[in-house]
Amino acid sequence: MLRILGKASSINVRKVLWTCAELGVPFSREDWKPDFLALNPNAMVPVLVDGDFVLWESNTICRYLAARHGEDSLLLPREPAARARVEQWMDWQATELNNSWRYAFMALVRNSPAHGDPGQVAGSIAQWNRHMGILEGQLAKTGAWAAGAAFSLADIVLGLSVNRWLATPMERPDYPAIEAYVERLLLRPGCREFGMNGTA
Repeated sequence: MLRILGKASSINVRKVLWTCAELGVPFSREDWKPDFLALNPNAMVPVLVDGDFVLWESNTICRYLAARHGEDSLLLPREPAARARVEQWMDWQATELNNSWRYAFMALVRNSPAHGDPGQVAGSIAQWNRHMGILEGQLAKTGAWAAGAAFSLADIVLGLSVNRWLATPMERPDYPAIEAYVERLLLRPGCREFGMNGTA
């Protein structure tokens, strides 16, 4: 059985748990262990242990699981262009979108003393909302999911980002395509259990 190391409240751990739910893959989840650094030198969760194989970086773990267990799944298409479209939105989530919200989230949710500059908080909120506007435009264009007509890994990682955006106490634009997207996501049991569950 797969072992997933990391607290269930972690946004990145929840990506992996939701992916397992979509694929019907059984797993056991464990909190941080004393030997964690031996598995991931970054000391960050999650870590996947699949027999003798150890893997870290949440989006990479999701890709691995979809490739290993999702032969008939649309989560990560085999056709190169379709796969690249899914991975494009996954990479955008991990780089552009995540970098936009980090300061505001640390200030407004984590109450970090190191993130108390009001100007930087305001700038981060503006960038976060601007990036969510990019997602709004994509969802308005597809009328369905981030990478097109089919639900994919991109929607797992972006769904958790949308949840974090909605859970952070700040001003947000009215984005109707994102609102409809959340309704579609909530039809999926994996999302209800691990995605839009109130945990930022």
